[in-house]
Amino acid sequence: MKLSALFFAAVAEAAAIAVPEPGADGRYTISAEGIKAQFIPYGATLTNLFVKDKNGKDIDVVLGYDDVDYYPKDPGHPVYNAIPGRYANRIGNGQYTIDGVTYQTQKNDGPNTLHSGTNNWSFRFWNVTAVTADSITFSLLDRSNSSQGMVGDVSASVTYSVRANATWHISMTAASPQQKTPLMLTQHTYFNLDAYRDPATSLIWDHTLHLPYSARYLEADQNALPTGKILTAAPGSINDFASKPGLLFGHSRNATGFQGNCGANGACEGYNGYWLIEDKPSNDAVVVTLASEFSGVKAELRTDQPGVVLYSCSWMDGSAGLKSTQGLKSDQKVVKSSCVAIEAQDYPDGINRPEWNRTSYQIFGPGQTYNWESSWTFGLL
Repeated sequence: MKLSALFFAAVAEAAAIAVPEPGADGRYTISAEGIKAQFIPYGATLTNLFVKDKNGKDIDVVLGYDDVDYYPKDPGHPVYNAIPGRYANRIGNGQYTIDGVTYQTQKNDGPNTLHSGTNNWSFRFWNVTAVTADSITFSLLDRSNSSQGMVGDVSASVTYSVRANATWHISMTAASPQQKTPLMLTQHTYFNLDAYRDPATSLIWDHTLHLPYSARYLEADQNALPTGKILTAAPGSINDFASKPGLLFGHSRNATGFQGNCGANGACEGYNGYWLIEDKPSNDAVVVTLASEFSGVKAELRTDQPGVVLYSCSWMDGSAGLKSTQGLKSDQKVVKSSCVAIEAQDYPDGINRPEWNRTSYQIFGPGQTYNWESSWTFGLL
């Protein structure tokens, strides 16, 4: 049986299987000892993630909204903890070429395409195809050209699960049974490990960040599009998170170049770029450690992806409120540099950079399956 036939058979079978309904607040909840996660079908989105702080209290360490109905209404659409696709991050100049045919994509980020345009997978309502006490699976059929220039039908699924060691595991698959198409996914997770409860600051710069296998990063232009150059961060420099553990995320906050380090002709402060993961000793190696002394929470990332995007929320304008599970006062807002998105993924715009040799990891067609796997483990400093 062809893959397309298998997919449609699976959809029919899933439709016939009853899955639990969400709670009264519209969220699906999964939990294990020391961790509780909540989700909605819109964007296959994680809305809440509760872990233990140093005082043994549950704190919600990801951004989002109390009202689940607001996710599809938010005009800013920051992709809070959702799955953007079918090609995450940027496509340079809104075009790519496969087998000599050039496809035009929606330019929704200046001269470039971001996350496949304004009908990408983080704007879609996914199907809930399985739910247990500690896992949930979402599935999606993305029709050809549902997003401009994204050709061929793609079937995709994401399974989220939690484990008793306070681990949140994410596994994704996708296939394009009809023709070759770009495929590159990520879980676009926004963290503030203090849950905005530190009375001294709501900013992210007092968190520490360690990327032990990421001395190199991609140079980017003023529109956050990679130029093709791969640079090495000197120890102690703005983009160094590899030289030693425990570096403050804002260790270079007062350095020349920090304002504008992520482009926009100086309007973007901090980070919005891609760090390579290289020479890790095993697939189980911790490649990112984010931690906060205030809450005592430490988050460790393991992934099969070759790098991570760091975005330090420079474009948050203070218009979005916090969830009722976060903050110290009811009118507190998500302000500039008060969170960090950490996105495990392949090289941005790799489909347009043959010198990186990423094409076979980003272009998939009949008979091939795209796979993505990562996990976050939460503990204490």
